[in-house]
Amino acid sequence: MATVDNKLIKNFFNKEELNILDKYCYNKIDQDKNYQIDEQSFSPAWYNDPLMNSLLDTKLKTVEKKFNLKLFPTYAYWRYYVFGATLARHTDRPSCEISVTACIKKYDNWPIVIEGTSFELEEGDAVLYNGCNQKHWRPGVYKGKGMAQVFLHYVDQNGPNKDHAYDQLFMMSKK
Repeated sequence: MATVDNKLIKNFFNKEELNILDKYCYNKIDQDKNYQIDEQSFSPAWYNDPLMNSLLDTKLKTVEKKFNLKLFPTYAYWRYYVFGATLARHTDRPSCEISVTACIKKYDNWPIVIEGTSFELEEGDAVLYNGCNQKHWRPGVYKGKGMAQVFLHYVDQNGPNKDHAYDQLFMMSKK
């Protein structure tokens, strides 16, 4: 399994990308009630979202460069944290060997903690980490107005999780 250092990437999304993502998320929240209430956070989440899945490809080279690895995309989804949301300490499944959590929109601070290191993401920022072997969480209960985050997941092309490339969730969205 790839061992990587956590990396904060300022401006992972440029202003134009962030503007599109922000407007897209608001449209989805207002118009598309086909979401799941995420068991981890008790917040709405959209899986197999075509726009978020496209980010797997468009951000692949950036993530590969930061980790100096050749990666396969696995899947993406986004979540809108609501007042009262929680995110317990956990690790993810093997499809999340290399994970990116990026902030699209936020009204209030609520850091993500990865193995005890806290990262407060501003809009457009991302943190990269080993999702399936580093414990990560958000402290306490979210007391803010709302926060849109996208999660991009990859596996090392030469690692033990390479068979998780193009995870079933991702492939379903490509059909």
